[in-house]
Amino acid sequence: MTVPDITLNNGLRMPQLGFGVWKVPEESVTEVVLEAFAAGYRSIDTAAAYGNEKGVGEALRRSGLERGDMFVTTKLANPDQGYDSTLRAFDASLERLGLEVIDLYLVHWPLPRRDLYVSTWKALERLYAEGRARAIGVCNFQPTHLERVMEEGGIAPMVNQIEMHPRLAQKDMREFDVAHNIVTEAWSPLGQGRLLDEDVIVEIAEEHEKTPAQVILRWHMQLGNVAIPKSVTPERIRTNFEIFDFELSDEEMGRIDGLDEGHRFGPDPDTFDE
Repeated sequence: MTVPDITLNNGLRMPQLGFGVWKVPEESVTEVVLEAFAAGYRSIDTAAAYGNEKGVGEALRRSGLERGDMFVTTKLANPDQGYDSTLRAFDASLERLGLEVIDLYLVHWPLPRRDLYVSTWKALERLYAEGRARAIGVCNFQPTHLERVMEEGGIAPMVNQIEMHPRLAQKDMREFDVAHNIVTEAWSPLGQGRLLDEDVIVEIAEEHEKTPAQVILRWHMQLGNVAIPKSVTPERIRTNFEIFDFELSDEEMGRIDGLDEGHRFGPDPDTFDE
């Protein structure tokens, strides 16, 4: 199966379906990522805070894939926010990953009470201008945070990676991103696995002879999001990838949309400060 691409606002093409490695331990992440590559994934999403960049880098080297066939995202750790410290942290991530260029570099959280995200963003703009990051973006930014970096910085983020799943559909946030030509990327696209026994999801899955996870990921694809499911189980890694051979009807999409309660499983970006 071929994963569709999403075109970022700088023209760079990014696979719409990627593979996340949050909470995958360093000692096992290499084999997990190699399993993802074998399944067909070509986009890998890690972060300095995950503590597994070195293992991801080993998988990149062992994959046998050309560098241009892989899309690698990593993120700035919260303690490293600030202009100079961001530049140092980026170099450290490059070294751990064994890369010369990052495809997408993200600010992991806005941390509004620290008030460092604008200077941090300006450091990312420098990395982008120097060609060391092919694209730059943010995670968990609300409209107020995005408006500020766009006003005080030089360019708009290319991606906003946010918690998003059927219980937190983020319609207003997605509309804001679309209005500003920012791609919305969903982390925890399956709601940390807590939505797989929802009656609506299960019923639709049975109708299509698919798994509940496949139905939720298909919902993301048809909304136009980028999604990065995570699993360490080879069978689930493979089945989560097999979502491009069926389509949800408008009625089915609406039924899934109806599950939205604005419920977060993760932290609130307006108050998170760790």
